[in-house]
Amino acid sequence: MFHSTLAINGLVAILRGLRPEEAESIGSALYVAGIRLIEVPLNSPQPLRSIEILRRILPDDCLVGAGTVLSTQQVQAVKEAGGQLIVMPHCDAQVLHAAKDAGLYLAPGVATPSEAFAALAAGADALKLFPAEQVGIGAMKAWLAVLPTGTALLPVGGITPENMAPYLRAGAAGFGLGSALYSPGLPTDEVGRRAHAFIQARHAATA
Repeated sequence: MFHSTLAINGLVAILRGLRPEEAESIGSALYVAGIRLIEVPLNSPQPLRSIEILRRILPDDCLVGAGTVLSTQQVQAVKEAGGQLIVMPHCDAQVLHAAKDAGLYLAPGVATPSEAFAALAAGADALKLFPAEQVGIGAMKAWLAVLPTGTALLPVGGITPENMAPYLRAGAAGFGLGSALYSPGLPTDEVGRRAHAFIQARHAATA
């Protein structure tokens, strides 16, 4: 299901700082806009509660998970909260294997080809290219020349509607969207507007 969901538009909403009391309104606005992959970083206020709420109120065709997952204990807690996706800023082997053993989808952070190959060998469903600004478009294109065909690379860090096109031309499968989509305190209607802008830009870049 992960790859078919990613293929819709490739956009992953990163809701760092989301509070449980706004999870329903923000999640609904993103879903209406067309976002089908949502992660709540675990350094947000009560992230597991927000994940529980999002999973309860959103349709089954939307995958909900956690970001900034750093330990095997956190993997289990995310699963118990109803999370389906583990997103990591790094490539820790124990966390990788815990996520797959728990039957969860997995997108670890990679910044070198060695990390990318190791993550794929551990069963990663996608690779979070992080930080995208540091790795760069040229390096990403070079990676894709040697990584297995069909590897889903998702640049994260500094992504805006205006700079997605070069990454897509270089082979990116999608993006993680951070503060350019959501930041704490941003009104729900503004989050929805930004989500629409990202989706329009995504489609325009490949039209």
